[in-house]
Amino acid sequence: MAQTITKGIKALLAEANAVVTTFTVDEAWSMIDSDDHLLIDLRDIRELQRTGKIPGAFSCPRGMLEFWIDPESPYHKEVFNQDKTYVFYCASAWRSALSAKVAMEMGLHPVAHIEGGFTAWAKSGVPVEEVE
Repeated sequence: MAQTITKGIKALLAEANAVVTTFTVDEAWSMIDSDDHLLIDLRDIRELQRTGKIPGAFSCPRGMLEFWIDPESPYHKEVFNQDKTYVFYCASAWRSALSAKVAMEMGLHPVAHIEGGFTAWAKSGVPVEEVE
């Protein structure tokens, strides 16, 4: 029997984008040296090694996000226990929109994501950090 999906990705993304703050690449670029913002790269290590990342961004594979945010989790990372604005990004801003919404629902705040993701970042010509 085939599955009947009652809420597709378009609806999920629309819901997320309705509540998550979105920054442009230019706005995100201005946050690179900010002590008040932390950029979080949600792509997996193979993506980072292939294309690089935003300079200074913290790498958190999407599959670990909830575990790393939750202080009750044995996998918790202290990086998610700071008084900063967390700015998520992925390749094209789909995973980051969904991730930011989940992070907000968990109580992490303030949270945002980058419009167009890393693809838009790289196309804009701003610096990219290599990952080995």
